[in-house]
Amino acid sequence: MDPKALYKISYGVYIVSAQGSDHKAGCVINTLTQVTSSPMKLSIALNKNNDTLAVIKEAGTFSAVVLKEDVDLELIKIFGFFSSRDKNKFDSISYKFDDNNNPYPAGGIVAQFTCRLCDSLDVGSHVICIGEVTDANLISEEPPLTYADYHLKKGGTTPKNAPSYQEGRTGYQCTVCGYIEETDELPDDFICPVCGKDASYFRKL
Repeated sequence: MDPKALYKISYGVYIVSAQGSDHKAGCVINTLTQVTSSPMKLSIALNKNNDTLAVIKEAGTFSAVVLKEDVDLELIKIFGFFSSRDKNKFDSISYKFDDNNNPYPAGGIVAQFTCRLCDSLDVGSHVICIGEVTDANLISEEPPLTYADYHLKKGGTTPKNAPSYQEGRTGYQCTVCGYIEETDELPDDFICPVCGKDASYFRKL
């Protein structure tokens, strides 16, 4: 079996977020999918270790945004390579609240959805959450960012908690934020583009 066949499945790039009793949480996903039209429902898949999943379950609602093609990669780094347990990801960005008081990024998006959590399914490493859309907003007519373009045009990598992450990749991984540089040799002067740590913080995969 060749797991690289999964790379041929088309994905987008999204951020889901929610407001808990004591903190905000949000993360990048590539698994936002419409599953029904009446009522309109969306599904998302989140790693069981993801803080955002715990906050969504607590809140019973979540917000989801579709990132635009020319989104600043820094937004993806903030929401994709750090945990909301350790970092308030909304501190350094402009954001708004949906009708359920869930925060979401105000910039770099083309659409926003407000959802009520109505079901969930344990599928192993991840939990699929089903949300009924209670509000939807078209922000821009600009094209959305696809997962393929994220990798090919922006040089993006896949966090370990993502469902599309694959074991067995070669390269070096940052022990602080999890960023993976896919290369045979890591230069001594290499600096992590996500957290700014030097090459001494990387381990060979």
